[in-house]
Amino acid sequence: MKAVQSKWIFLFFLSLIWGSSFILIKKGLVGLTPFQLGSLRMIFAAVFLLAIGFKSLKNIKQHQWKYIALTAMMGTFFPAFLFSIAQTQIDSSISAVLNSLTPLAALVLGALVFGLNFQRRQIFGVTIGLFGSVLLILSGAVNHPGQNYWFAILAVCGAICYAVNVNLIKKYLSDVNPLSITVGNFAVLLVPALIILFTTNFHEVAHLPNVKTSMLFISVLAVFGTCVANVLYFKLIQISSPIFASSVTYMLPIVACFWGILDGESLTLVQALGAFIVLIGIYLSAKK
Repeated sequence: MKAVQSKWIFLFFLSLIWGSSFILIKKGLVGLTPFQLGSLRMIFAAVFLLAIGFKSLKNIKQHQWKYIALTAMMGTFFPAFLFSIAQTQIDSSISAVLNSLTPLAALVLGALVFGLNFQRRQIFGVTIGLFGSVLLILSGAVNHPGQNYWFAILAVCGAICYAVNVNLIKKYLSDVNPLSITVGNFAVLLVPALIILFTTNFHEVAHLPNVKTSMLFISVLAVFGTCVANVLYFKLIQISSPIFASSVTYMLPIVACFWGILDGESLTLVQALGAFIVLIGIYLSAKK
């Protein structure tokens, strides 16, 4: 299959998987604290990945492990906690919208820090997509005045972490198998995640029914929203560009808003317009 066709297929499936992650986080927070949720997500993912892909670690060269560790922290560790804490105060759909700042941050960091080339059309497309995201945010703020939007800053920080991650992978790990990167990331994160989990009161509440239900949602999030999605994402970065790969975050609010509506969250006409503008931004930033 041609790379042009493949990258759009990867983008579509990643949008569905990651767009559904925010509602899973919301459900997980019913019985878990943000730190319990983030650490359990990494532990479940690490166990699953090491069970199926431990042998792939041999594909990582010694000098590449420092980049594996960096991408683990920026692409998973910090965002897992930042988005979990943010969603204690803002809707899952708004969290997904803020995540769509990733392509803009990836473009700026790629040009200023990593020396990657970009075209004016990409800037135009990212700007349009960002404008659509702003419409979604402002509409959400108007319709949810009781929410603490200072916590939205944490989601923005999470998006910046993702932007750093995508540029690191493109520049330093393009020749590494996507599965190897993913397994390597979570091999690095397993011990820190366990330490954080056991500094909480998890052992005291693990038997509670609502905690067990939340853990079920997080196990689904870990396997699909983390393990499967990361493999697809790293492959997408390798066959396209950091800007195109990170544009998947523009699709997430659309999927997340759909789940949010089913869960009682609201979607206004302005948000629908913002979603449409977001799609235009994706098209322009990816068009040859």
